Amino acid sequence: MTQWYQLQQLDSKFLEQVHQLYDDSFPMEIRQYLAQWLENQDWEHAANNISFATVLFHDLLSQLDDQFSRFLIENNFLLQHNIRKSKRNLQDNFQEDPIHMAMIIYNCLKEERKILNSAQLSNQMEVGSIQNTVIGMLDKQKELDAKVKAIKNSVIDVEQDIKTLEDMQDEYDFKCKTLQNREHESNGVSQEEYKKEQMNLKKMFLSLDLKRKEVVNKIVQLLNTTEHTQSALINEELVEWKHRQQTACIGGPPNACLDQLQNWFTVVAESLQQVRQQLKKLEELEQKFTYDPDPITKNKQVLQDRTYSLFKQLIQSSFVVERQPCMPTHPQRPLVLKTGVQFTVKLRLLVKLQELNYNLKVKVLFDKYVAFFSSLCMFRKFNILGTNTKVMNMEESTNGSLAAEFRHLQLKEQKNAGSRTNEGPLIVTEELHSLSFETQLCQPGLVVDLETTSLPIVVISNVSQLPSGWASILWFNMLSIDPKNLSFFLNPPYAKWSKLSEVLSWQFSSVTKRGLNADQLSMLGEKLLGPTSGGSHDGLIPWTRFCKENINDKSFPFWLWIEGILELIKKHLLCLWNDGCIMGFISKEKERALLKDQSPGTFLLRFSESSREGAITFTWVEGSQNGKPPQFHSVEPYTKKELSAVTFPDIIRNYKVMAAENIPENPLRFLYPDIPKDNAFGKYYSRPKEAPEPMDLDGPKGNGYIKTELISVSEVHPSRLQSPENLLPMSPEEFDEVSRIVGPAEIDTVVCIT
Repeated sequence: MTQWYQLQQLDSKFLEQVHQLYDDSFPMEIRQYLAQWLENQDWEHAANNISFATVLFHDLLSQLDDQFSRFLIENNFLLQHNIRKSKRNLQDNFQEDPIHMAMIIYNCLKEERKILNSAQLSNQMEVGSIQNTVIGMLDKQKELDAKVKAIKNSVIDVEQDIKTLEDMQDEYDFKCKTLQNREHESNGVSQEEYKKEQMNLKKMFLSLDLKRKEVVNKIVQLLNTTEHTQSALINEELVEWKHRQQTACIGGPPNACLDQLQNWFTVVAESLQQVRQQLKKLEELEQKFTYDPDPITKNKQVLQDRTYSLFKQLIQSSFVVERQPCMPTHPQRPLVLKTGVQFTVKLRLLVKLQELNYNLKVKVLFDKYVAFFSSLCMFRKFNILGTNTKVMNMEESTNGSLAAEFRHLQLKEQKNAGSRTNEGPLIVTEELHSLSFETQLCQPGLVVDLETTSLPIVVISNVSQLPSGWASILWFNMLSIDPKNLSFFLNPPYAKWSKLSEVLSWQFSSVTKRGLNADQLSMLGEKLLGPTSGGSHDGLIPWTRFCKENINDKSFPFWLWIEGILELIKKHLLCLWNDGCIMGFISKEKERALLKDQSPGTFLLRFSESSREGAITFTWVEGSQNGKPPQFHSVEPYTKKELSAVTFPDIIRNYKVMAAENIPENPLRFLYPDIPKDNAFGKYYSRPKEAPEPMDLDGPKGNGYIKTELISVSEVHPSRLQSPENLLPMSPEEFDEVSRIVGPAEIDTVVCIT
């Protein structure tokens, strides 16, 4: 059973999350046609290997050609057109950059697995806390379902009452006119009969008046219920969704889809539209017949104003940013936009009324609310390039929602001749900007202005500013819920370690399969708060400590160190991190405490604390001799430069320590606590090469060279090794040969061996 098939069996709320993964860059129809093939390829490897990515890119095009041939046989002209268009788009977008395509597909498949896991977790509800939360959410959902259904039923009930009222009024009018006509007839009516008819008419009038009061009271009660339910939708459910969206933007759990909210909003909106029509009908009945005091005359204006006000509030609140601004090249870093690079943003109206389809033209504006701060802080100014208007419709969205997606917007900075534009108190990555979206709903007797605003964005001009820009996005969305608070970094609040630690863990779990555990977070907490804090949950961390000040005695701040490690993991250590092989964040003191009682040759992997670009090292323990304490050895950290040449598992497999006049030996035996090295890393070793054939220099394939292999060797003084008896002596010839390759001053050198 393919992953794609499993996804299609999920509830609509999970399917909505799947819909949001795919757009024009990699359309869902390709995912559908080539489901099995796509899932069988190693996209993770392709995302890090240009040659393999190129091969898969051309294989994908071949698969599409095969699919086209099948549609040709079926004589399906529309699908032939679609698949040719998809192929052309792939060639245009990824012919020169197949790694980008591989990254997109890898991320889509990974996010699909997360959605499947979320659905499975939702279905199981085995863990008590999760079960209680889910049950609570379900109870709340059932309660809102019941309230919305009650509103709908009340509208139907009022509709029936108005029909009854109309019938009663028609009958009363008919009886009145009949009695008047009989009065003027020549034979007339007797006095007694006239009084009897008058008495019947009076009873009918009293019933009519009572019915009018009943209908008016029912509408009042209906509007009361609607107002209460609408308040819960706008002030609770929608606010919670927006908060979840903020959390998802900075790596937190995926946000729940909007379909359920849309259903509620739409039913309430439809009900209010029906009430408006019902009030018009009452006004018509009043014009035909009125009296003093007429309950319709007395209450109609108040009811009309209240209905209009509720509908206006609902429709204005339903205009939301469904997908925040994001560059397709950096899908996991939304809200950081680079000048000159296209970005996308998607709007949605939660009130899905057919009469609104193609009737709402949305215009996008940049920094509508930054004028005051711009003059105060000298913010940079930007122009929006690309089509800045879009008509909302139900056809473009894969789930039929009323939406508008801007896919080709860019920002360009306004340059003021003769003056700098960024000399304010904030650096460019602390400047918060925003995108605003406006439209107008026009219906007979109803004009409503709609507006919504994106979460604050950071605009960069160079990709090197991306890490600092992302830090600003993290800090804002962790601590603020007001999207218009663009002056946030003039006085940024402190963050509690309990919250910041969670957000830091999300940075790892959002791009890998593992977040940070309690021990790793404890080490990071001590780094930010000091060793005496013990990573206290209540510890307060200033913005400058997180992102601007150099940490301890290093020449770079905390966040840039974390960012370098994240990049190193994504590009070179992903599998090892996902498998839990890397302890990563551990102090040297804790490292030695863990290793001292372990078998000789036990080692662990940790990230270097002295490298800004991210580096990893390993430390191993030697057994104690003659009552002396055990010794620990750490290798010089490996950066992306070394890991681009040799994979880290191969470095560990082939690593050697050499002391003078001794044969080099690999000291690494067990990954902490006691996992044999080859068991932990064997599956990631490079494939063993076939045994070489005797060289035939005259043969067609002979090139005259002997194959070489890169290994890591550390040279140490014999006194640093506590077990010299375990190392076999080298012959003078062997030692001379090794000395020729490895200079005496080199510590962690990559050499060639035959």
